[in-house]
Amino acid sequence: MISIPINLNRAGTLLVALLSLLLFQTGAWADTDTAAYHSPSYSGGITLAAANPCAAKNPCAAKNPCAAKNPCAAKNPCAAKNPCAAKNPCAAKNPCAAKNPCAAKNPCGASMADIDPKRVTRPVGSRMYAGNGAALAAYGEKLWQSKKLSSNGIACQTCHAGNQAFKQTFAQPYPHRVAMAEQRAGLKSLQLEEMVQLCMVVPMAQQPLAWDSKELAALTEYAKKVQQGFTLASRHGGMAKNPCAAKNPCAAKNPCAAKNPCAAKNPCAAKNPCKGS
Repeated sequence: MISIPINLNRAGTLLVALLSLLLFQTGAWADTDTAAYHSPSYSGGITLAAANPCAAKNPCAAKNPCAAKNPCAAKNPCAAKNPCAAKNPCAAKNPCAAKNPCAAKNPCGASMADIDPKRVTRPVGSRMYAGNGAALAAYGEKLWQSKKLSSNGIACQTCHAGNQAFKQTFAQPYPHRVAMAEQRAGLKSLQLEEMVQLCMVVPMAQQPLAWDSKELAALTEYAKKVQQGFTLASRHGGMAKNPCAAKNPCAAKNPCAAKNPCAAKNPCAAKNPCKGS
């Protein structure tokens, strides 16, 4: 018989290991609770808890397609800025509301300051320039239309175009009463050449012409022709109508007062189809 030496310590360790393995396989040492140990389905091994299929993310919990943004809740296209609310072209500054040129201070109405009557009164013994009447009248017509005689940019023609700004007394032979001379200089009547001087000093805001100047003689001679025309026109009712007195063309029916196309029934005000009945 062959004798084999046995290390008891090592043999004991091996025996304990075998017993532990046997106990674990039989379930006596399984790390399970009592209910699992006695369960009919217990297989004698370690049971791993499979993932609960019901614990998965609920497919019904996904974002509700019905909860999507309501297409009817979208910004109402009718709520967009109303094109009719844009600045009304008729509300623009009315060209007829512009300052009326006829209402402006009358350039022919000169300031109200009194003047020294000596400035427009012909001195006793003075002589006027002598020349051909027709030639003087032709020269006077040019001066009548010239703005160079004044200090404020107006001419005789500015006030008297078409026989305007003359009183009915202008048709009377000179000397006669002139309202402006009486009001401004206290003169009861004027000669025609003095009337020319009054216009030079008052409306045209200029110094009087020399009494013996060709310019004064020419303007006086042309003023005679103007007076003759005025007299004929006034006799036949041909006085020029004041253009500023004409009916205001802007007073016509306002084209912007027509029915506003934007005031029509708003198509967006119809019953909202998204609100249901």
